[in-house]
Amino acid sequence: MPRLPALLIVPLLLLGSARPALAQESLSTVLSFLLVNRSIPTGDFARDTEAAAAMRDALVGLLQVEIATLPLNSPASGFTYRLDPELGIHVRASDSFGPFFLERSLTSGARRLSLGLGFSQADFSDIDGRPLRDGTLVATASQLAGEAAPFDAETLTLRIRTRTATMSATAGLTDRLDVSVAVPFVRVSLSGDRLDVYRGTPFLQASAVAASSGVGDVALRAKYNVWRQGGSGAAVAGEVRLPTGDKENLLGAGSTIVTPRVIGSYEPGALGLHGSFGAAFGGPSAVLDYGGALTVSATSRLTLVGEFLGRRINEGGRLTDVTQPHPSLIGVRTVRLSATNQPTVRSMVSIGFRWNVAGSGLISGNVLKPISTAGLNARWLASITFDYSLGG
Repeated sequence: MPRLPALLIVPLLLLGSARPALAQESLSTVLSFLLVNRSIPTGDFARDTEAAAAMRDALVGLLQVEIATLPLNSPASGFTYRLDPELGIHVRASDSFGPFFLERSLTSGARRLSLGLGFSQADFSDIDGRPLRDGTLVATASQLAGEAAPFDAETLTLRIRTRTATMSATAGLTDRLDVSVAVPFVRVSLSGDRLDVYRGTPFLQASAVAASSGVGDVALRAKYNVWRQGGSGAAVAGEVRLPTGDKENLLGAGSTIVTPRVIGSYEPGALGLHGSFGAAFGGPSAVLDYGGALTVSATSRLTLVGEFLGRRINEGGRLTDVTQPHPSLIGVRTVRLSATNQPTVRSMVSIGFRWNVAGSGLISGNVLKPISTAGLNARWLASITFDYSLGG
């Protein structure tokens, strides 16, 4: 594998090009600067501050949850083996290479080691269905009674991008037990502007650019195959995400997240159905994650994959407009963008492929797209991984 070191180096160089946050401030501080310091005279500074802080906390919390629980490619090797007692050798347990994000019940096999490198990118475009990038997100506005549009509005433009390179390793301790580790290297970049648009004339109030990069939250995993029959079976698994990422720079959750899971697979032939359910404890919020996958073994070297991923964030926060009369100006209403502490339900679908290019090398490509508007969303998230299996 002479080209493998080069494959490992290139994504890390891309991530390492990030600059520190502007004026050495953390990304959380820069984001707070853009969101909290509003300038429209509403006559109620306390309510302005409260609404702005609620929106800031919701956006930062959703971003931390998004990065801390970012779907990683399945830790299980695409190649799965079991001991054939009649032949006395290890044979392939399935012709399929399995799902991309979801786990399947099969394990890698005893004394097998799989190494992987994945790269993904997300450009966040909206929050709760409100665009972030086109300057239409209204933070505060003053509106005359009877008029449809505000005469004075403060708008936000936010451009947030994440790039993640993940190095992983999976070891089969027995025919039924796998352990794995995934180390993400994350780059987060953001830029934003806050404009005061008075009677159609814009005035720039604030602008900021910042970026940070480093190790994200490291994931440790284990999976035990409870029952199997051919490619079908059931398994229990556990994942621990360690707080190795810098919380203030939005590289991690800031606390340990533990997620137990149950996994089921039905794979009688070329078609396979897989399901998973887990509950995450710790971090910014408790999270329920669930999903299903359909795999099709198109050829002996190619598996097509379709997946559904769902997530319920118990304390995700939802944006809301709060309208109140101006305390001193008759006939004027103040609209403030704030947030409430409500659960957020996210749904995503993905399509992709897993291709055995040669030997035990596997290239996987995938596109993940949200189908719900709740929470912080990117239009799509593209991922590509390379896996190589050793041993046997």
